[in-house]
Amino acid sequence: MKSNNKLLFIDKPLEGGEKLIGELKECGWDITHIERLDSIPFTENLPGHDVGIVVLTQEDLDDAKQFENAVNRLDTRLIAIGHQEVFDNLRHHQGIARLFFGYHRLPVDTERLHHALENLLSVINLDKGILEEGGHRGRHECQMVGESPVIKTLFRSIQKVGAVDAPVLIQGESGTGKELAAKAIHRASARSKSPFNAINCGALPSNLIQSELFGHEKGSFTGASQRKIGIIENTDGGTLFLDEIGDLPLDMQVNLLRFLENHTIQRVGGLKEIEVDVRVLAATHVDLEKAVSEGKFREDLFHRLNVLQIRVPALRERGDDIATLAHYFFNKFSMEKSSIVNGFSKDSLSVMQLYEWPGNIRELINRVRRAMVMSEHPLIRPSDLGLERRVLDSRYASSLEEARDLAERGVVMASLTRHSFNILHAARELGVSRVTLYRLMEKHKIHREGQGDDIATHDEQTGSKEPNVLNFKRVK
Repeated sequence: MKSNNKLLFIDKPLEGGEKLIGELKECGWDITHIERLDSIPFTENLPGHDVGIVVLTQEDLDDAKQFENAVNRLDTRLIAIGHQEVFDNLRHHQGIARLFFGYHRLPVDTERLHHALENLLSVINLDKGILEEGGHRGRHECQMVGESPVIKTLFRSIQKVGAVDAPVLIQGESGTGKELAAKAIHRASARSKSPFNAINCGALPSNLIQSELFGHEKGSFTGASQRKIGIIENTDGGTLFLDEIGDLPLDMQVNLLRFLENHTIQRVGGLKEIEVDVRVLAATHVDLEKAVSEGKFREDLFHRLNVLQIRVPALRERGDDIATLAHYFFNKFSMEKSSIVNGFSKDSLSVMQLYEWPGNIRELINRVRRAMVMSEHPLIRPSDLGLERRVLDSRYASSLEEARDLAERGVVMASLTRHSFNILHAARELGVSRVTLYRLMEKHKIHREGQGDDIATHDEQTGSKEPNVLNFKRVK
């Protein structure tokens, strides 16, 4: 297996280190092996590495200042491996704890370490604005983060609709990121170097919508002291995103339909037909087909807008991505966080997995950002996120059978999250066989992909109940 991903491995040396290095090479890593951290030359002389592994010892903790200085010279994100007693002592060395993005206890499970390195590399690429899909890398700045099956389907749909020039209807609940999807379509299209403009149809007073969309001539109405170029004309050659199209008044729907059919506009108070070349993307959180049947939306406009359609999934459908998104936003807002906050506790990650997220990604951002500022603990707790009681309240049921299913799913999900999706250890804790646990995961649509090998998971070999330490620092 070939790979261009460079891995820096610093061991001490480590007993069994050569075997571990050989296994990681078989996983596809191009490894630079250095026995001591203080033997590394200054970073300008060291070849660039994507990620690194450091064997953490008690000696490093005893000489903390020198160790921190040596690590800070590296332009590499690091995962630490070490013995349990060393990690236990990390609580007294928060400066060193912040240097690492994950911890794996010895003896190391090579497969889990490999997946943790891959996930860390994915976050690095996302921070750089690089989206990887099927081995292809392309510049992508929409900050859509995720590895779950539903979000991968969305990424593929975006690439497909971006390749053509037809209108697209983007559907999804409020807060799911429909505008980000629209920007991604624009950047994937031949119009990517032309303007992208967005307008919220539900946020403008009805008497101003026509002027905002089509513009107006000087003196066309009271207060029109000069000519105004509307947003459609200003988007000529590019992409126009009409958010909450379902809130557009019926009289304005007629004007928009005429523009879509003729590709011309007429400013308010003007007589001249102006040709414009604009691709229209529209988004809504309402059921437009239902609105059509109720007479609230024009059927002909619906069919004009609904040439292509994509759906942005709700956050509760993206269970595999919730922890990744939480880490991503923690890193993004790292300059705002309290100086003592290093990451999320395992209980927090479990609670976030169980919560329904009615406000979707917008709510996740707000809760994580607030917890980062207000938390008085090194690791963000469920109470810091304001979710502990909400999770219990949101798990209502209308029947005894549904209540049992909700409780069963919650217990299974919590155990899997606590054990980083280690099936064997979760099954032991639940007192069931691995086959039974797989059956329960299938029953409740709990997916293993994207879970458990997350950026900062511990190696669960020892079965310790210590919370995960999820540390992040800014990308240099």
